[in-house]
Amino acid sequence: MTTKIIKTPVTCDVIEDLKVGDRIEIHGKIYTGRDAALPKLIKSIKNGEKLIDIDGSAVMHTAVSDAGISPTTSNKEEIEESIPFLSEAGVKIHIGKGGLSEDTIKALDKWGSIFVVTPPAAALLTSKVVSKQVAAFEEEGMEAIHELVVDGLPGIVAIAHGESIY
Repeated sequence: MTTKIIKTPVTCDVIEDLKVGDRIEIHGKIYTGRDAALPKLIKSIKNGEKLIDIDGSAVMHTAVSDAGISPTTSNKEEIEESIPFLSEAGVKIHIGKGGLSEDTIKALDKWGSIFVVTPPAAALLTSKVVSKQVAAFEEEGMEAIHELVVDGLPGIVAIAHGESIY
């Protein structure tokens, strides 16, 4: 099976060509966020603030620490509830682990976004990070929104076009 190379920002055409089960590598800028920061990001967008450019972006559900990055469970309430809104706002790829609800699957399909699972192997994932910096909500520490530049972050498309691997 071949691995598809995905460069950020991602276009709708790229998303349309992906299907459940596709192996991908992401290259370019991605953002991170989880329980503490994603609800704050949504609030800032609703208030008209543009703290980060999420159009065509990828968001990984992880904290960032000196120990590295590794996905957290994406069906936690604060995380899963952010997915439909962020998809509508322009996020094209959500990266994490675990199954998502039928409502979230429908929202991903409606807004032309996908969900990618990545191995919870901090050493592997961290080795793909070229640079990192805090992008928003620095007060949240390792759970702040970070901007990472990645070179070959691996994943498998788990949800796309209304279909789920789960």
